[in-house]
Amino acid sequence: MMESYALLIILPSAFLLDMILGDPMFLPHPIRWMGKAIELLEPAFRKILKNLVVSGALFALFLISSAWTITFIIVVIAGKLHPVFGVVIEIVIIYWCISVKSLKQSAMNVGRSLMDNRIDEAKSKVSLIVGRDVEKLTERGIIKATVETVAENLVDGVISPLFFALIGGAPLAIAYKMINTLDSMVGYKNDKYLDFGKAAARIDDIANFIPSRLSVPVISLAAHIISKKGINAFKTAVLDGKKHSSPNSGFPEASFAGAMSIKLGGPNYYFGRLVHKPYIGELFREAEITHIEKACDLMFISSISWIVILCGLKAFLNLF
Repeated sequence: MMESYALLIILPSAFLLDMILGDPMFLPHPIRWMGKAIELLEPAFRKILKNLVVSGALFALFLISSAWTITFIIVVIAGKLHPVFGVVIEIVIIYWCISVKSLKQSAMNVGRSLMDNRIDEAKSKVSLIVGRDVEKLTERGIIKATVETVAENLVDGVISPLFFALIGGAPLAIAYKMINTLDSMVGYKNDKYLDFGKAAARIDDIANFIPSRLSVPVISLAAHIISKKGINAFKTAVLDGKKHSSPNSGFPEASFAGAMSIKLGGPNYYFGRLVHKPYIGELFREAEITHIEKACDLMFISSISWIVILCGLKAFLNLF
């Protein structure tokens, strides 16, 4: 398992690997394997019990524990073969848990389509990274959806996996990604998953509770570095962080809203139904196309800041 000194090498190396490679489809990726496992096992677990809440809970716990166990065995075997090989395996596994480059590419692809006034193309691209219905989105709605998913995925794709890697190495980081993948696939409040996906959604809420709140000072620091708006980002998170249907997503979104002085949130369509949500940063101006790139820059600087904070914290603790 990850030794204290190795963490100072593993986290920056995993992040650097993500910035170089991103998520090319030709390379194997455990997140895609997780998705296939979820699709394969869901029908079987639905038949275990008539109570879908309980069977859904067993389904989620089985997959999460399996992901942790498999990764733990791989890391232990790699470390026994050679310590350096063990470190390399941890770097690769944690790299798989990070998604900065691929998210930036996806967001910027949406922005380029909007710049060329290809609205339908932009809707198609943004549908790949958001959970809401995109058919009725206006240009501003597409921009807002893109900025919001960049903010939310800063937590899902950087803050949380590295937080759990700090605590429990690659196995716990992978377990978190299984939690996150389960939530993205079965954690919906629709007829199919309202009961079966309830446990997966709650586990994801619990897992992200601390990281989402830790993201506020991290994003505020990055906002100060970029535009001297760190205080604005922090204030907006404190005032509007709870104005979201998710107990966690509102905090990074509000931080981004304050950092760029733009209005996020508001009503959107999900599964054909209009869901009324409060605005975040309601007094700010509307988001524009340029804010997509600014959101990506904020995500990148926040990610680097988080790695520096984690490594600095670990180095400090190693002194005692």
